[in-house]
Amino acid sequence: MASDPTSIAVSDDVKAIVKDKEAVGLAPVLSSTAEDDDLGISADGRAPTDEELHTLRRVPDKIPWSIYTIAFVELCERFSYYGTTAVFTNFIQQPLPENSTTGASYNIETGQAGALGLGQRTSFSLTTFNAFWQYTMPLFGAYVADSWLGRFRTIGAALAIDIFGHILLIISGLPPVIKNPNGALAAFTLGIITMGVGTGGFKPNVNPLIVEQLDLERMTIRTLPTGERVIVDPAATASRVYHYFYLFINLGALAGQLSMVYCEHYVGFWLSYTLPTIMLCFCPLVMLWGRKRYKRVPPAGSVLGRAFKIFALANKGRWSINPVKTYKNLHDGTFWENVKPSKIQNKPKWMDFNDAWVDEVRRGFNACAVFMWYPLFWLCYNQINNNLISQAATMKLGGVPNDVLTNLNPFALIIMIPLMDTLVFPALRKLRINFTPIKRIAAGYFVAASAMVWACVLQYYLYKKSECGNHASGKMIGPEGTEIDCPNVEISVWAQTGSYVLIAFSEILASITSLEYAHSKAPANMRSMVQSVCLFMNAISSAIGFALVPLAGDPLLVWNYGVVAIAAAIGGLCFWLQFRGLDAQEDELNMLPRGDVGGNVAEPEVFEKKDSVA
Repeated sequence: MASDPTSIAVSDDVKAIVKDKEAVGLAPVLSSTAEDDDLGISADGRAPTDEELHTLRRVPDKIPWSIYTIAFVELCERFSYYGTTAVFTNFIQQPLPENSTTGASYNIETGQAGALGLGQRTSFSLTTFNAFWQYTMPLFGAYVADSWLGRFRTIGAALAIDIFGHILLIISGLPPVIKNPNGALAAFTLGIITMGVGTGGFKPNVNPLIVEQLDLERMTIRTLPTGERVIVDPAATASRVYHYFYLFINLGALAGQLSMVYCEHYVGFWLSYTLPTIMLCFCPLVMLWGRKRYKRVPPAGSVLGRAFKIFALANKGRWSINPVKTYKNLHDGTFWENVKPSKIQNKPKWMDFNDAWVDEVRRGFNACAVFMWYPLFWLCYNQINNNLISQAATMKLGGVPNDVLTNLNPFALIIMIPLMDTLVFPALRKLRINFTPIKRIAAGYFVAASAMVWACVLQYYLYKKSECGNHASGKMIGPEGTEIDCPNVEISVWAQTGSYVLIAFSEILASITSLEYAHSKAPANMRSMVQSVCLFMNAISSAIGFALVPLAGDPLLVWNYGVVAIAAAIGGLCFWLQFRGLDAQEDELNMLPRGDVGGNVAEPEVFEKKDSVA
């Protein structure tokens, strides 16, 4: 991929623009001068100098309590999502147990919960489609929020649609409906499609909404009670917010998954779909409570069209049938500079913005380019929602449902996130080790690849020890000549722990960092859209996953995990080679001035206003 159109080289004139406070409408500047001290101005509250950026420790700002209420909304929504999806594989793949009308097995040791009995490949296909749909719709939800409704009202409408989708799932799990597999499948499919529309309006908007509750927009010098002078860094603050936001996500996921798989086995699928729906109904109540308490950015109208027009104009005249010439044209350092309004004499009517907004758009395109390798990371993560559950069904369960092991992922995250935030990351900052987003993301790819190596080796030994050889989940001829299920392999299901813990660690490095990066690098009026592009990478991963369907079953599962591991490792290597140069520009990118588009400068004060329209 050509990197220059999406790579940022912050020039000296950008710093000059930032220093001109009247030109950009900003109070803080990139650096202060000795004149400040001569005038008796306190160091506290000003922006850091270049020297201070390299010498002072960076700390996060305080987090307002309003953020935790939004995080609780996310917790309830993720409880509802993961609580239902945790039982999707068994609902689709396993047959209805004998003498059961609800799908419950009643005894985990001797039975397997199920309903439709469509097999592993169909289960993999439907769960993969669900993931694709859930992460494609945010593109639509983000456009609606940024252009018309705003984030708050889009979230409200999305929650109503999501609740309706959950009701359809409840219908698909009712005993009279399960008796008719075709009817149950129809209700189930319509339910996940409707839920996808709701998730599409919720996910890309709740992420930026939560960080917009923060007050600090620029780096600031402060003196701690100990006398130490530090830099209060908005990027560090956003990082802490997103780490604990992700913690709330996984608290909801853990509670939803763990409880619903037992409901599925002992009561039935209707209960596994009903309780998450009840939890989801708390979300609109909290949002209604906060409608006049949250900082709400009104929609600024569609700027996506202008952004793509700038990108198209920047590409004009740079492409040639000679690939070498094309590469040089795209990497000559003028890709974005030449399309700034100040450089164009006869500006078109749509160019109603200033140079600073072009820098913001450049930064947003850069963020989207960083996400382009993410589908290879999500290939690894998506295995825990289908193939690893099926793998567990062939192992020695020891009294636990085969789909309960998925809870090791959120459980590990709940433990590791506070440890990383309170011990590891502060220790790195004290040692002046700048573990930048690019470094964290690259490391996440390799950790995810190692998780798939673990699953690959485990699958090899399952085939080796199974009485059915490399058809461990198939059938065998019983003593009386009848077909019976292949007995579970004498390897404890807890051997999967390594895969789930490694995936969790990779999420801290890559997934949480992607949320930070999408927020910090996006123009203020395109934050939902950039978040949706980040989420859309999971949809692309699901589409790629369809190509792996032939490997998603015996006797090819070793190849399945091996191919995914290699893809993630290649993705991590390519990502690092392409974007490693952005590390040196991290501070400059975060301190670019806000742009003027449509005659309005998006000053920080806009985030302080409350939209009173319900």
